[in-house]
Amino acid sequence: MGLNFRKSISLGKGLKLNLSKSGPSVSFGKSGFRQSVNLKGQARTTVGIPGTGIYYTKTNNVKNLVGGLTGNDSKGKKSTKKDAEAKGSKATKAAPASKAVNEELIAQSKAQVEEFAAGIDALKSVHKQSDGYIDWESIANGAVSGQFSELKPFAQSVLAGDIDAYFRVIEQVGPFDDLLEYGSCFEVGTDDPSLLEVEFQVKSEDIIPTEYPDMKANGEITMKAFTKTAYYELVQDYVSSTMLRVARDTFALLPVRTVIIHAVDKILNPATGNDEEVTIASVKIKRDALATLNFERIDPSDCLESFESNVKFKKTAGYSPVDRVLA
Repeated sequence: MGLNFRKSISLGKGLKLNLSKSGPSVSFGKSGFRQSVNLKGQARTTVGIPGTGIYYTKTNNVKNLVGGLTGNDSKGKKSTKKDAEAKGSKATKAAPASKAVNEELIAQSKAQVEEFAAGIDALKSVHKQSDGYIDWESIANGAVSGQFSELKPFAQSVLAGDIDAYFRVIEQVGPFDDLLEYGSCFEVGTDDPSLLEVEFQVKSEDIIPTEYPDMKANGEITMKAFTKTAYYELVQDYVSSTMLRVARDTFALLPVRTVIIHAVDKILNPATGNDEEVTIASVKIKRDALATLNFERIDPSDCLESFESNVKFKKTAGYSPVDRVLA
């Protein structure tokens, strides 16, 4: 399933940049569709027309930690013996049976397990951090200095609800850039200055590990598969946590009153036997309602249910396709 709406950015003089999953294109004519900017990478490399905000980059994610423990590369391919030799593997066939060596191995393995656990905790706690609030009134009045002064040229337009200014600010600030470390992508669009609509591409196969490291008493690490329930709950935690974080960062950046967030992922269609990209969660969040939350103590998935949302999730089967919440 593709996007439910077309997006375009006005470039002036009758020009507009159309954005879609197949890539950007320039067309002529009167604008009448949603305007948007794609955020698809950490490296701010502009593609096509300067100022459009089309980004691409490679990303790191928790699955890379698994690869380092199992000998799999970042694409999930098993390293061969020749690969190990080419990299100058320091592994020995038989380590000396000494207490010092065992203690060193145990310490190293423990550190690897703790690093993996920290990565998992980060996936479940995305919502606990947020960008700092931008006071556009103070910026417009020249009452701020430093990095915020760079936003002054946009201040009056943002306060006036200029949608083009919204997207220039998004390009300038990159509110979701730190979330791209996990490997996900975002598309932002609106035709209403009081509302922002964000599509969050989950990419669970690239981000959520299917195995975890288990350390034996002698320090040796073995990989064990997550149960289906544990895996799907981790996906749910990550999706819910990220959707809340997107809402927090949106309200911190722009004076909108509402944000609608759609999570999109590839899941199996049992009727065709193929993986299909569908909307798995959709939520509408109001600024005032979000401001009442204690983000350190909430359960993200339970929290989303308190808003207008469409979610179908089973612990043993994961997400099912849902309709998108409407503006």
